[in-house]
Amino acid sequence: MKFSPSLFDVNALNFEREGNLVLQGATFRILPGEYCAVIGPNGGGKTTLIRLLLGLEKPTSGSIKLFGTPQNRFKDWNRIGYVPQRSALVDNTFPATVREVVAMGRYARRGILGFESYEDKAAIVEAMELMGVSDLSDRLIGNLSGGQRQRVMIARALASNPDVLIVDEPNTGVDVESQHRFYELLRTLNRTKKMSILFITHDIGVIAEDITRVLFVNQTLLVSQNPAQLNRCDEMSRLYGTPAHVVSHNH
Repeated sequence: MKFSPSLFDVNALNFEREGNLVLQGATFRILPGEYCAVIGPNGGGKTTLIRLLLGLEKPTSGSIKLFGTPQNRFKDWNRIGYVPQRSALVDNTFPATVREVVAMGRYARRGILGFESYEDKAAIVEAMELMGVSDLSDRLIGNLSGGQRQRVMIARALASNPDVLIVDEPNTGVDVESQHRFYELLRTLNRTKKMSILFITHDIGVIAEDITRVLFVNQTLLVSQNPAQLNRCDEMSRLYGTPAHVVSHNH
C-alpha cells in the first residue's frame, strides 16, 4: 500500500504580532481527501492560520510540514490552490477578461513570462468549465456579478490542478443563492475530484454532515471530527466565550 503523507502537519504552532499573541499551540493534521472548515470569532486567528500554512507569515515557534516536507524546503506551491478573502471584490475598471484571470493560475507552474503550453490551455479550459464560467471567457472581470467573480477566482485557483483548495471567507460580497451554489461546488470538488478542501467561514449552518473536520480557532485551536456537536448551544458558548443560541432551519 502506498503511503500518503498529510497535506498539512502542524505541530505546536505559535504566532505573535508586535508582542501580541495571535495563535498559541496549534497542532493538527489535514489528510488527503478531507473536507475541512475553519471557524471562529473575528480576530481569533483564522486567516493568520491560513497565511502561516501558505508561508505568507512566519511562525514565532513550532513547525509546519506540507505534503511531508518541512515548509522551508517545500517547492511545489502549485499543489495548493488559494482563494483569499475578498478576492471577488475587484475594481470594476480592472482591464482583464475572465480567461486572462483564470490563466493567472498557471503562473506558479510556468512563470509569468512563459508561453502557454497545450497543457496550460487545457487546464484553463477545464477549470472554466468546472466552475461554469466558459461562456464568460471574453467578458471583463469587473463587469461580472459577485457570484460570477467568485467562481472565476476559484477557477483561477483550480487552473494549477491543485491537490488542496483553500478558500478564505467565500461568502463575502455574494448573494445567498450564490452562496448555496458555491458550497455545492465545493462538495462536488471534494467528492468527484477527490480534492481536499479547507475553507474559512462564519456560517455555522454549512458545518454539515459532509464536513469531515472542523478547526475552531480562537487564539488556541480545537479540532473536531464530529462537526454535529458544534451545533449544541453549550458547545458554541464554550468556544466563543459568550452565551450562544443555535437556531436550525430545516429547509
